[in-house]
Amino acid sequence: MFNDIGLPELATLIVLGVLVFGPDKLPKVIQDVVRTIRKIREFSESAKQDIRQELGPEFKDFEFEDLNPKTFIRKQLDNDDLGLKEIRNGFDLKKEMAEVTDAVRSYDSDSASASPSSSSSVASSSPASPAPGSGRVDMTKKPESPERDERPPFDADAT
Repeated sequence: MFNDIGLPELATLIVLGVLVFGPDKLPKVIQDVVRTIRKIREFSESAKQDIRQELGPEFKDFEFEDLNPKTFIRKQLDNDDLGLKEIRNGFDLKKEMAEVTDAVRSYDSDSASASPSSSSSVASSSPASPAPGSGRVDMTKKPESPERDERPPFDADAT
């Protein structure tokens, strides 16, 4: 519980305790604190035992620390029953990104080398609909902005 308390921190706590409670009451306060901590630990352990008994024999090795998400994930990654290491090793993100980049670049070079008549048909189509016959969408054209006078209908009851 107090694994990271060193000698200076302990000395500071003792001096602070003597100043706050006085040298006469300090031993009784320490005994009360220790007694309270023991009761809390006993209550916690009995509650854990009750829960394990209620869960049944299939959960006899259940640990409450497993409910911590970090611990759960760590145990699942260490347990290779699911073959996660093979999946992780078989997936190369850099390779996948390079393939996508190459595909995009080849698409750009294909569209740049297209004839002017086909590029004009692509430019004349709407940005959300594909060009006729090509099945492609022109992503370089900006979407048309609505005219200033067109406003959505105002519903006074909705506001």
